[in-house]
Amino acid sequence: MAVLVVVTVLVALAAPHARTLRGVVVGGMPDLPAIRLPARSPAGGAGARAARAVAFALAQRGKPYRWGAEGPQAFDCSGLTWAAWRAAGVTIPRTAAGQLAGLPRVRGRLRSGDLLIYRSDGPSRRHVAMVVGQGRMVEAAGRGIPVRSTTIRGGWLGAVRPGAGR
Repeated sequence: MAVLVVVTVLVALAAPHARTLRGVVVGGMPDLPAIRLPARSPAGGAGARAARAVAFALAQRGKPYRWGAEGPQAFDCSGLTWAAWRAAGVTIPRTAAGQLAGLPRVRGRLRSGDLLIYRSDGPSRRHVAMVVGQGRMVEAAGRGIPVRSTTIRGGWLGAVRPGAGR
């Protein structure tokens, strides 16, 4: 009888936290610094700025790539991410290497607005793309390829989060 009472009390205490507990059981510890699939940005503040940056970047789709370009007619990869975050009121370094070195690293899940930095054979040896949600990113990939939205590729050097502070 005592075991039944203890189990009933534990179930009653755990019920309000069922989703969280299920996430821990199914998906592991939620605070691990592993990079996972994109999650929604939090509402307000940094999330609102990220939404503005993403909207700006997506609105540039179809514009041509030009090395060193910061818009509005053409962009290179870091010029696109720099201009998008600038439009959202956040100052970030201009180059992909500067963004990787100068912005806070992502801890946990990717969010819309996060920047993924890749190795590149281009002049700067780095390429950057912006996470736009649902496993997708927007990028100015290179000569002859207009700004586009594409599936997130693995193999990035790092993921950074503008506007997150240090």
